[in-house]
Amino acid sequence: MAAKENAATRRVVGVGRNPDTLARARDLGAIDEFTTDLAAGVRSADVVVFCSPVDRIARQALEAAPYARPTALFTDAGSTKATIVRDLDAGLPAHIRFVGAHPLAGSEKQGAENARADLFDGKVCVLTPTSRTNPAALERADLFWRALGCEVRRLTPEEHDLALAMTSHLPHFVAALLAAQLPDKRRPFTATGFRDTTRIAAGDPALWAAIAHENALALAHALDRFGEQLVEFQAAVLARDTVEITRILADAKRVRDALGS
Repeated sequence: MAAKENAATRRVVGVGRNPDTLARARDLGAIDEFTTDLAAGVRSADVVVFCSPVDRIARQALEAAPYARPTALFTDAGSTKATIVRDLDAGLPAHIRFVGAHPLAGSEKQGAENARADLFDGKVCVLTPTSRTNPAALERADLFWRALGCEVRRLTPEEHDLALAMTSHLPHFVAALLAAQLPDKRRPFTATGFRDTTRIAAGDPALWAAIAHENALALAHALDRFGEQLVEFQAAVLARDTVEITRILADAKRVRDALGS
């Protein structure tokens, strides 16, 4: 929808597994036509964007490559990058240009009915080039994501995964654990704070399990740091140390205020 609205493309072909879901996307104007045949879907494409769960992206790109045009640009929207980029750098034929990407936009909701053409406006999209990335393809990917409304930044795949483990993956799993520990008998007492804090826990479990698998080491590092902070806070609470509790909360407020609304 963003590509069509911002004149980044003339025609969008949707590729997926469920014809009913694809037909719904077409009816809503998100795509112009659809197919469940990956080979047919990529055959005439100038740009191919893989938006499937992160554990499927590399495999699907490798499957699509023999059927794509020699000038086609492959990019993706995966929340992890190191494994995807490594596998595609090594496995794609030389005539296929791949540039790893991750637009930092979205919500816990799924389906074309929840899509918005302005989703990417002002949002950061991280490109993750390596020494094997074709410079012309990198510039094409940069232009494509900017045309959708993104502010483009570049990191190595490993830097991206470390950063997103802290800023995206850790928050999701903390929200999930917070939601999971709620006993049924306490649900009537949840209000705005609990619901706002756990909103992202409503995301697709299979998608997030794949993210945890693909970014395990970086996520574990982020969990270690978070666990240390929990221990410090618990100690301050048990000691009734209001000075330390206030310091922790003030530090957190400073960071959150700096992020803006």
